[in-house]
Amino acid sequence: MDNNIVIDVRNITKKFKVYFDKGAQLKERLLFRKRNRYEERDVLKGISFQVQKGEAVGLIGHNGCGKSTTLKLLTKIMYPDSGEIVMQGRISSLIELGAGFHPDMSGRENIYTNASIFGLTKKEIDARFNDIVEFSELAEFIDNPVRTYSSGMYMRLAFSVAINVDADILLIDEILAVGDTNFQTKCFNRLRELKSGGMTVIIVTHDLSTIEKFCDKAIWLNDGLIVREGRSDEVVDAYFRFMNDKKLETEKKAVPEKSGEPEQSENNIQEDSGEIDYSANRFGLRHAEIKKARMLNPENKDTRIFRTGERLTIEISYHINRPDEYVFGFGFYDMDGRCLYGNNTQLDRMKISPENTDGRISVDIESFPLLAGKYILNVAIVDADGTPMDFYRSYCEFEVVSHDRSTGYFSIEHNWRL
Repeated sequence: MDNNIVIDVRNITKKFKVYFDKGAQLKERLLFRKRNRYEERDVLKGISFQVQKGEAVGLIGHNGCGKSTTLKLLTKIMYPDSGEIVMQGRISSLIELGAGFHPDMSGRENIYTNASIFGLTKKEIDARFNDIVEFSELAEFIDNPVRTYSSGMYMRLAFSVAINVDADILLIDEILAVGDTNFQTKCFNRLRELKSGGMTVIIVTHDLSTIEKFCDKAIWLNDGLIVREGRSDEVVDAYFRFMNDKKLETEKKAVPEKSGEPEQSENNIQEDSGEIDYSANRFGLRHAEIKKARMLNPENKDTRIFRTGERLTIEISYHINRPDEYVFGFGFYDMDGRCLYGNNTQLDRMKISPENTDGRISVDIESFPLLAGKYILNVAIVDADGTPMDFYRSYCEFEVVSHDRSTGYFSIEHNWRL
């Protein structure tokens, strides 16, 4: 193997037995043999990749795609059914929170035990002990049993040991998601130092921003196969688009196309007593009522998931109990109730005096600007003086998917120039 290649994975496969109803005791297994049925599940279906010395590689993909299994095969916690893994150098790993720690032993004792598992002698551990404790910031707890530690303290100790064993390869599985933000930043700063010193790092995480910022390369796994491998930003973008499309397809299957007249909402609204309870979720004098509101995608389908930049139509079906001039409005809110945008027919200098008892009014948003996230739609009918007729807070929640990686709430067209 090339001296620059420290990990060479060659066409590995892995199957697991998934039991439907396995007996927990020997007696149950003997008496109820039919319950021991299982199916074999192919977790990895023949994947191959190489990692060079000093590279940081991120494994991405949805739950169950084989990321963690791949990492466990690299650590030799388990072995592939077929194929070969060739690795050069000492391996350190952070696979599972508290793995290699004994809960009744103190932090001090666990440092010696854990570091010895990685191949260090007592003399080598003695020389590194103060550095491990200092980095973990657990000096005052180091002689306490680790069962008294929080998950964040577990992570601090485990990470501190893992980076102080002179490893050539470090394998990390989601563990850095535990703990406070300041310590996570400290960990990644140290990882950058180790990487610049020649350490090879492989990370499994759902945090795509971490993959983009830290990793040179990303490997996208799906259904036990490598879909794409290459520069981290390019692979993350491809994965992001795939997950957005998958979410949209799932929504289309889950919500059948609706047709015909919308039915009157069952949500109760206050009686026409002349008094308005502005604290209610739905309030107004009912001179005009919202029968139903629909959010329509470019295919004119009522759905609750949309893409940034595509056309969105809000359609309000109404019933008029007392003819007058009315104002129709809508608003988008975040999940904490902050108004992101609101508009109505009066602000747009439109006068609406419905002639028919029942009707629909629609507003088209040609390029929907909200970025990825969950949001709330408010809809309302008020009279020309602003008195609520039917004000509907939190009419529905909806979700937006986006290829735009900007932060905040809105996508804004822009071009950089140098």
